[in-house]
Amino acid sequence: MPIHEWPERMRPREKLLAQGAASLTDAELLAIFLRTGVPGLSAVDLAENLIYDYGSISNLLAASHDKFIKGRGLGSAKYVQLQAVMELATRHLVEGLKRGQALTDAQTVKHYLGIQIRNPSRELFHVLFLDTQHQLIAGETLFSGTLGTTAVYPREILRRVLELNAAAVILAHNHPSGISEPSAADIRITEEICRSLELIDVRLLDHMIVGDRDVLSFAERGLL
Repeated sequence: MPIHEWPERMRPREKLLAQGAASLTDAELLAIFLRTGVPGLSAVDLAENLIYDYGSISNLLAASHDKFIKGRGLGSAKYVQLQAVMELATRHLVEGLKRGQALTDAQTVKHYLGIQIRNPSRELFHVLFLDTQHQLIAGETLFSGTLGTTAVYPREILRRVLELNAAAVILAHNHPSGISEPSAADIRITEEICRSLELIDVRLLDHMIVGDRDVLSFAERGLL
């Protein structure tokens, strides 16, 4: 059944206006972006099939151009539009942080990191450098690698801390597996970095792991 024949409260656009974007499923949000379905499938049905085919909404959003355009109902125009939307979202979050907003809200940090380093193909290690008021000085991806092979060097983090005169940092990295649970290696390197920072009187506020569907906080988990 075409979406325009659905009850109004079930239509993605009307649902978003009435209840907010957070109330929509991944498929419903993607359907709004797709705008139309294909013969035999509504936009929501098509979105559900695409998410299933790619394994997750994260995989779809991070797909290369060549892989993306293989999806039914997709193409280069949709790829360009989606990349533009994602970059706008990232810039919006970064601009808000650079206006002097103190990073005391974990959800704001999670949203930023979820867009910035959620990537299924390689692991990225990102560091947020903060001043004494916990306002953002800079956010940088310092290390990257292939699946499970990223090497993290605490001395490089300390070097940037001193260069930027940061008073605190937040660490973050993604798990290409999509599972945000910390590994023994994650815990070990966090403890090592924390000890190194303490030597120069800099606080480690958190270490966040970005998965497919959530962002785990070491501080919230009691691991710091």
